[in-house]
Amino acid sequence: MEMTPIHHPPHPEEISGRLSRLQAEMAAQGLDWYVSFQPDNVYYLTNFANFVHERPFVLLVPASGMPVFVVPKLEIPHVESRAIGALTLLDYVEFPAPEGGNWFDKLAEALGDGGRVGVESVCQMQILEAIRGERVRTDIIDDLRMVKTPYEIGRMLRAGQIASAAMADMLATATPGRSLGEVTAAANRLIYAAMVADNPSINPQATKLTSVFHPAQYSHDPHNFGDLDMRMQHGGPHVGIINAVMDGYGAEIERTFFLGEVPDAARKPYEVMMQARHLVFELVKPGVVMSEVDARVNALFRAAGYGQNLLHRAGHGMGVTAHEAPFLAEGDGRVLAAGMCFTVEPGIYFPGIGGFRHSDTILVTETGNLRLTDGPDSLEDMTL
Repeated sequence: MEMTPIHHPPHPEEISGRLSRLQAEMAAQGLDWYVSFQPDNVYYLTNFANFVHERPFVLLVPASGMPVFVVPKLEIPHVESRAIGALTLLDYVEFPAPEGGNWFDKLAEALGDGGRVGVESVCQMQILEAIRGERVRTDIIDDLRMVKTPYEIGRMLRAGQIASAAMADMLATATPGRSLGEVTAAANRLIYAAMVADNPSINPQATKLTSVFHPAQYSHDPHNFGDLDMRMQHGGPHVGIINAVMDGYGAEIERTFFLGEVPDAARKPYEVMMQARHLVFELVKPGVVMSEVDARVNALFRAAGYGQNLLHRAGHGMGVTAHEAPFLAEGDGRVLAAGMCFTVEPGIYFPGIGGFRHSDTILVTETGNLRLTDGPDSLEDMTL
């Protein structure tokens, strides 16, 4: 499958195509408006990245025509410098403001009686209460984001290349005594340097980097990074992690590695983790139900005697974030389709021994899947 890495912002045609698909689905659901507050969805439709605070940004999409973006007046130059595609900007001066000048007054002005208004599941209560008319819970933008366009695939391919290079550097410099602070600083420098070389005008608001590792005494607890002075040590398992949104698109690569030697207690868990990993790569293809992938992985772990060592699903979606729907999880009954992107990361965890997990970002193709991140993964290669 031919793919070209992309590192430039989307053209207006890319954004207008997303808007057209949203409005087509709104028509199918009989919606007069769609209200989006979730920052990642706003970014997907506008290329503008914001953060949530007491001055909200609210995107109002009509059944046809140009979206209306309710924004703080002080942010108008920021929006104009980053947004792509046609937008009507409706500003409010401050919050709280005198009666008639608040964001909710502007929202009511734009929506009028509303009609049937689609709202996201994560819509804030204050925004929900400001919407007149019939409010319909529906996550159209989230659903559209699940299948990537060729432009998005090119962006994610480039993000995967950079993440893979950062992981290669983390492994090449791994040595007993190296601290989490040192690893994070070095990896983030490498990632930022690559992004700036591609595009000097990267958007910091659309960039979120997690470059970390766990030594053996922490690796059974996969989200605990509370100590910048935690250090690599002889043996393992260590788990190295690059999970990053790079100027708007995410990639993840993780590797379980050892320094000097592999403890005997780590050999079988590593082997079983690798069996589960290969199983996911075999199973992921269009038409397969996502829950079936996770169920098969969990059955493999249980058959090996590791049913009590499961903590999470086999993988999650990737896109304009580094952690999103859909999910390779027993509770997700959706069907895999070409253009979806996931992590492949079945893992098992043993207090007193450590955690075992590799992760790669993959693209579902017409016939199977393709890795967007890459690196060695055998026990021999991961014994440094």
